[in-house]
Amino acid sequence: MPIRNQLNSRVPVKFLAFCVFLSCFPGCILSAIVALDSIEIYSTHELLKRPTVYFKCKGDQNKTVLPDVKEKKVLYKFNGQESWQPLTKLEGKKCKRCGFYEEDTFKSDDVFEEWELCPSDFDGPDGKFRRITKDEFNATFVCLECDTTGSKSNSKSHEEAKGKGLHIALVLLIVAVVLALCIAGGVAGYKHWQKKKRQQEQARFLKLFEDGDEIEDELGLDHVI
Repeated sequence: MPIRNQLNSRVPVKFLAFCVFLSCFPGCILSAIVALDSIEIYSTHELLKRPTVYFKCKGDQNKTVLPDVKEKKVLYKFNGQESWQPLTKLEGKKCKRCGFYEEDTFKSDDVFEEWELCPSDFDGPDGKFRRITKDEFNATFVCLECDTTGSKSNSKSHEEAKGKGLHIALVLLIVAVVLALCIAGGVAGYKHWQKKKRQQEQARFLKLFEDGDEIEDELGLDHVI
């Protein structure tokens, strides 16, 4: 009985430790499946036979041969349930160096393109990501379980930065307009003050002449002359 109780007491501890490990390192355990939705190749590198096109990521043991892709400028569509699917798995938010290749008999395999395939690429509502390489291929991938929080946060921060920039520009524009109105109002007020001052001086000058005429009338100087 004591031995059985000891064994039973150890089980919850191990289970708890495993749960803690999962919560601390979700990217090491959780993975998302990437499937090929469609592909169209624009050129082939083999001249004497039909091409053997395959997809491979660094770190994957096996390459995924696309048995149906044999003709160029033909759009091949898939349902994600083919025997050779999925293409690869992405863990957490980590990217993989992947690419499309064509087998070559006499030399190293030809490369359509290699690029960093990331979970954040699948940020559309349908979980799709489209990759187009000029003169090589046009492919669409699907990953419904990919973590796109990184791309969403980046786009959100970009939108916030853009909104802040517009807000600052609007404030600067308002300040410039207010300063222009203040300067225009000051200039107009100064001109009005100068005009008013000239009118007052002219009125004072005319009043002096009128007062002089009245004094002469009172003294009768005009009759003396």
